[in-house]
Amino acid sequence: MTDEPVSVGVLSLHTSKESKAILNAVEDLGHRGVWLREENLSVSIEDGEAVLDPDVDIVANRMLLSNTEQPCELLGIVNTLSQLRPTLNEPQHVLTAFHKFSTAAALAEAGVPVPDALLALDADNLNGGRERFGEEAVYKTAIGTHGGGTWKVGRDEDVNPVVGERYAFLQSLIERDGEKHADLRIYVVNGEVVGAMRRYAPENDWRTNVALGGSVEGVPDLPEEVEEMAAEAAEVVGLDYAGVDIVEGEDGWFVLEVNPTAGFKGLYQATNISPAPHIAKLAIETAGGEVDDARVEELAGRLDTSTPRGMPRKATESVEPNQVVGYTEEVLVSGTSGTERIVAKSDTGASRTSIDTKFAAKIGAGPIKSMTKVKSGSVKSGKSRPVVDIVVAVGGDRHTVAASLEDRSHMDYPLLLGRDILKHYQVDVTRRFEEAETLDADEEEEEPLE
Repeated sequence: MTDEPVSVGVLSLHTSKESKAILNAVEDLGHRGVWLREENLSVSIEDGEAVLDPDVDIVANRMLLSNTEQPCELLGIVNTLSQLRPTLNEPQHVLTAFHKFSTAAALAEAGVPVPDALLALDADNLNGGRERFGEEAVYKTAIGTHGGGTWKVGRDEDVNPVVGERYAFLQSLIERDGEKHADLRIYVVNGEVVGAMRRYAPENDWRTNVALGGSVEGVPDLPEEVEEMAAEAAEVVGLDYAGVDIVEGEDGWFVLEVNPTAGFKGLYQATNISPAPHIAKLAIETAGGEVDDARVEELAGRLDTSTPRGMPRKATESVEPNQVVGYTEEVLVSGTSGTERIVAKSDTGASRTSIDTKFAAKIGAGPIKSMTKVKSGSVKSGKSRPVVDIVVAVGGDRHTVAASLEDRSHMDYPLLLGRDILKHYQVDVTRRFEEAETLDADEEEEEPLE
């Protein structure tokens, strides 16, 4: 140990509250936090020596991989830095964690309970094994986040081994009869549970993700069995810090996922506990620095997401300029049984994306998860439409949205991009994918179904 301050580099190319909180905790514990981002990060090799700039004593990896089209590019950056400095959440372990089936295989091999699952690269083999999962099964992409790329499928629904450009697998649906669907998110840092919350699925959904509207409550007294299971899951996967998702079924507890970049917002909302100071403590002590444990516990009672001193000078608090989409845009649309490349129309007046009924059936959109009411100038009272999950890839970004079904056969575009997708982009109405087009008439505005 050294009395001198150590420097902790938090590697995260996106602006997140979690990275800010960790950097601020490092500073509050008397050490130096450095945000490693596009604006300041470089590695130079000269005369046989590799030099990292800015120089840090240790790297805390918070690189978000699950929502990018090229995760291996980012993982390669993490791997490069791990050759030069001690790294928390090392890349080889993150590779296991962010691929959900790889996680399940590692846990099963170690004897940690996980739901039954099947990954098959051939459609006949995947559907041939469907029967053993019962009336309803979970069908999910191996890489995904915030509940995206996850569906319930019935016994007679055929599925594809690939959704979009990502492999998908079947998994047993773990539920308890008569109970609202819920699971536990348990935060583990350095083998110790620092906080836990129970997540409840929102109305008309079964996924518990906070990003999808799930509600949360703190769990101050975890069963010892569950606490040990969470710590073991993080250890088996090899993560220094993780959010471990565990669900209780009729036959006991099962680990669903081990998330290397779990968010802090839901936990803090439910428990007033922030994992950030615990991660900062681990990084500082691993680099040889000293930490006041009482100060760590004090800091864990707040989530400081203010701009850290370690923010690069060129970076700003404003969100980086959004990608531009046109009035019409070529996109990839995926359901449970297929992926199609089509031209979609952008409509900032529509709150929800909508998809043509026949096209939705073609790609296997669904199942129907709720109803929504839409209104148009010709139908003042509005009408109800079913809502289904689809995955829409715009450029290099993927979005799982609940799209309303409608007959768009009389319109030029089978998919209308609503604000649920367009909020991530700047819309240039003068830009069109085609040279010429016919405008759709009587597009409808949506309102929530009461």
